[in-house]
Amino acid sequence: MATDSKTLTPEAAAAVLRWWLEAGVDLAVDETPHDRLAQQAPRPAAAASVPAPTRAPANAPPVTAPDEAARNARELAQAARSLDELRAALESFTGCGLRNTATQLVFSDGAPGAPVMLVGEAPGAEEDRIGKPFVGRAGQLLDRMLAAIGLDRTGVYIANVVPWRPPGNRTPTLQETATCLPFIRRQIELSNPRILVCMGNSSAQTLLGLKEGITRTRGQLFDYPVAEGRVIKAMPMFHPAYLLRQPAQKKLAWRDLQKLAAMLRDL
Repeated sequence: MATDSKTLTPEAAAAVLRWWLEAGVDLAVDETPHDRLAQQAPRPAAAASVPAPTRAPANAPPVTAPDEAARNARELAQAARSLDELRAALESFTGCGLRNTATQLVFSDGAPGAPVMLVGEAPGAEEDRIGKPFVGRAGQLLDRMLAAIGLDRTGVYIANVVPWRPPGNRTPTLQETATCLPFIRRQIELSNPRILVCMGNSSAQTLLGLKEGITRTRGQLFDYPVAEGRVIKAMPMFHPAYLLRQPAQKKLAWRDLQKLAAMLRDL
């Protein structure tokens, strides 16, 4: 592939580089000989097998061991006698590493003590920025869904199983979910709803112990035990974020909303 280097344009230079790369050339050389073996001394095998440590953000509180974290979570959650105390307990809790990467705690929104409590999986970017659950695109769709049956945020109480945003909006790990579980269970007890709505597969499986996916369990009623042996009705529904990706499923979500409205009329 002959090219006059004096008249080589940027486009032509890029084409030449691509041609050499496709030919298998991945190292530039010059007119002076080099001992490449001497320049690339082998690294010790032990050092190569040790991964680089991951550093926590500056001033981040230490994260406790999983067993200790779970025990501390149960003790702090049960000691809380009000939602304000529970929020303060979460603010001081260091057993979940997500608090070190999140901007802030996302505790709740809506009206504590409302007859309906909605619980999602974890905050997203907008929730992390504002400090309230369901305020991004999925939250805007949730507001429209509630309005369709005559509800708004003054008539429901909203929270998440995990109150801190996972980095990059990834799914919380099983350990992170298990660590935070005593707090959301206590939050449900203290809010004392008449109906619990599990928004999405993760929330339904975590809170209700279900094995089947949300497409099979949505719209069904399950018993959720709360304090002092009392049982309330719980219903899984599609998460609004899922409906944004699968708008054809909104017809099923509408059926579930109508069922929720009927349950509220019967209270």
